[in-house]
Amino acid sequence: MEQITRELLYGERALFNSNNLHITECVFDNGESPLKESSDIELDECLFRWKYPLWYCNNIKVQRCTWFDMARAGVWYTKNIEVKDSVVQAPKNFRRCDNLSLENVAFTHALETLWSCSNVKLKDVTVKGDYFAMNCSDMEVDNLTLDGNYSFDGVKNAVIRNSHLITKDAFWNTENVTVYDSFITGEYLGWNAKNLTLVNCVIESLQGMCYVDNLVMKDCKLFNTNLAFEYSTVDADVSGDIISVLNPKSGVIKAEHIKELIIEKDKIDPGATKIICSSIDKHSDHPVYD
Repeated sequence: MEQITRELLYGERALFNSNNLHITECVFDNGESPLKESSDIELDECLFRWKYPLWYCNNIKVQRCTWFDMARAGVWYTKNIEVKDSVVQAPKNFRRCDNLSLENVAFTHALETLWSCSNVKLKDVTVKGDYFAMNCSDMEVDNLTLDGNYSFDGVKNAVIRNSHLITKDAFWNTENVTVYDSFITGEYLGWNAKNLTLVNCVIESLQGMCYVDNLVMKDCKLFNTNLAFEYSTVDADVSGDIISVLNPKSGVIKAEHIKELIIEKDKIDPGATKIICSSIDKHSDHPVYD
């Protein structure tokens, strides 16, 4: 494998269509697409300062590298890429990639990042930015810290573990997503999802888990959560309080305490959902919105 060390690489397509390179402590600057259409590349402690560095690539290993703000749209249409111990300042990174692994990676401005990728593994990743992971498939996620709205829209076949998610409108339009042992806070969680499973999660949400086809909740805790489960098919086992439940479509809801159960008989069949709860403070026939 050819070695390239401590070079300042300028200009358009500086290392275009390269193969079998180990690139160490180099700076890619002032030129688009420096490694476009390259394969079997290892990058260690490199800096990307310009746009589109890794497009249409294959078999890429990256360690301790930095994508600065202008290195936007950095990795698109690339297969078999592993990134470790790196920082990504640039938005719109990782699009339509296949077999992507990210470990100990920090995204500081992750607007529109990780879109339409498949076979994705995330471990110890931190993200700040909206619209993260739209339309991805076959994801394995462990210890993700996310601060950004509209995350995971349209995702299919994902398992998320041990994560902390601060995100409004998360998991919309998803299919076959399971979240274990995580904290989730954000309005309108999970709307229009299919087969959404939450296990041992702590959740805070306004109008969360609505319009879901097959929502399963096991050993979950809801706090400051109201107008939940509207038009959802539910199998929910919840500890603690629920502020209010609104018009569940069908299924079973088990809870220790519901402050307000709102059922509009002209909109749903009240007998289609079994409510198992020892304490319901108030029954209502219409919701009140703030």
